[in-house]
Amino acid sequence: MKANSPKRKVFQDALDLLTEDMAVDKAVSENGILQIAIDKITPFHDHPFRLYEGERLADMVQSIREHGVLNPVIVRRTKKGFEMLAGHNRANAAKLAGLKEIPAIVKDKLTEEETYVYVIETNLIQRSFTDLLPSEKAAVLKERHEKISCQGRRNDIVKEIVALEGASQKSTCGHSDHKLRSRDSVGKEYELSGSSVSRLMRLNHLIPEFKEQVDDGRLPFMEAVHLSYLNEEEQNLICQVAEQEGKKIRPKQAEQLRKQNGKIDQEAAENVFRCPEKSRAEKKTVKIWIDAGVYNAYLADVGEADVSEIMEKALKMYFGKAV
Repeated sequence: MKANSPKRKVFQDALDLLTEDMAVDKAVSENGILQIAIDKITPFHDHPFRLYEGERLADMVQSIREHGVLNPVIVRRTKKGFEMLAGHNRANAAKLAGLKEIPAIVKDKLTEEETYVYVIETNLIQRSFTDLLPSEKAAVLKERHEKISCQGRRNDIVKEIVALEGASQKSTCGHSDHKLRSRDSVGKEYELSGSSVSRLMRLNHLIPEFKEQVDDGRLPFMEAVHLSYLNEEEQNLICQVAEQEGKKIRPKQAEQLRKQNGKIDQEAAENVFRCPEKSRAEKKTVKIWIDAGVYNAYLADVGEADVSEIMEKALKMYFGKAV
């Protein structure tokens, strides 16, 4: 079929939809773009980005009321309808604006890796990396590092998304197949060290509750990294106990929990939170100055308490003695 030709154009593969009868029988096609009922589209099963809220959402709703949905969303076919790949915010705003249908391009026969490229890259076109929440940054870095093995196919998808969004394509240099798996190389694109990339990627292993707490600032970054080494059952248990005890997870507690990975039960979790930590309130503090580049590379995403702990460990290692 023409849509399978290596020389296919941006929208050609959408034309194959006309030969399919699953969940498309009620859709209206025009120029290869389908009008699909919004209720037939489910969110991406592992969507890592938060939907717009507040003024940004209100502006999008108003724009759609006045002009309609100008750019089609991108979906893939499922047994029960369609799954959203690109356009979660447009669909949400369109529904709030009172629309029942939305223009869409349907993708078939995508690998799981290719679906993630659509999901990640559309959000990066709309927002810069620095504007993302910690858990969103983690998802982006994971896609860059792991999700796509064929760089040529990734570039094809990015070009298609850029054309649909009417944006200019950002540089993708440094993304050859062998470099894609290097955390240092991935970090260079976002001015991060390889170790910062590794720590951010650990957030992908957190349960949704902890991801939300990191994004909201309730759970400090390094504490979250420590907790990411616990399995899902242990994380859920820690989350429940912390809520019951009405306490925040402190640096020493998170580090202690990480060391008990695989051995945490209800009693162990409660003991960690009931064990009093030494207060830092009585310790005298001084200000120190470090290069901004060093701070951005290693400490920008680290909580204040964790910075002090990291500095203490580094100095102990450097001087070979404890305080």
